[in-house]
Amino acid sequence: METPGYIALSRQMVLRRQLDVIANNIANMDSPGYRGESMMFVEYLADTKDKVPAGLRKISYVQDIASVRDLSEGAKTVTDNPLDLAVNGNGYFAIESENGERYTRNGAFMLDGDGQIVTTSGLPLLNDNGQPMVIPPSAGRIDVARDGTVSYHDQEGGDVVEVGRIQIVQFENEYALKKDAQLMFRADGQEPLPAEDAEILQGFIEKSNVKGVVEMTRLMQTVNSYQSAGRVVEAEHERQRRAIQTLAGRSA
Repeated sequence: METPGYIALSRQMVLRRQLDVIANNIANMDSPGYRGESMMFVEYLADTKDKVPAGLRKISYVQDIASVRDLSEGAKTVTDNPLDLAVNGNGYFAIESENGERYTRNGAFMLDGDGQIVTTSGLPLLNDNGQPMVIPPSAGRIDVARDGTVSYHDQEGGDVVEVGRIQIVQFENEYALKKDAQLMFRADGQEPLPAEDAEILQGFIEKSNVKGVVEMTRLMQTVNSYQSAGRVVEAEHERQRRAIQTLAGRSA
């Protein structure tokens, strides 16, 4: 394959990866706290080493170097479920997992059999001391203040009992957070910092920040570009095939 084919193929390769990213965004349009991603592309210049002037030896390819996360907040939806929580501002819930702390914007929580506040996959929500939040069986209504303080109305004594304060953290470089399972992130090499300006909204869920119409438009544009690059590759292949046939006919 000669230069035009390689250039078109390099574009086709990055468009294929972009299709994967867009498809993942669309699949998570209804996932609470999900933040959309997009590809970052750069120009890659290759030297052909041909015996031509230096300015003509460079060939421009397309290279994808990273996926970039959209850090804008998703819309908040009222659920009136006391254990549905949304972070308003820059911050993440801290979650205990088998592999260490993980962080998420998904605030759809529930109580497990031990009274712990957990994610839908059963992982405990942590307080500001790094311990699971536990609600006793005698608890009635559960209240979560904007500063993350969790309390309940004791059905036996009628008192309001404070359980603890939910840990909300932020990071110096959010883009460096690595994706993990269950809409969570891990902070490789970064220390979580207290999220001073964030607050918690009880009875709300943060929706995905993916805009369906935008993603569908990007999907169609990317598919068209992918097909166009494919036609260039096919045309280049056909050109070379005819050239070989012509040269073979002349030498016969």
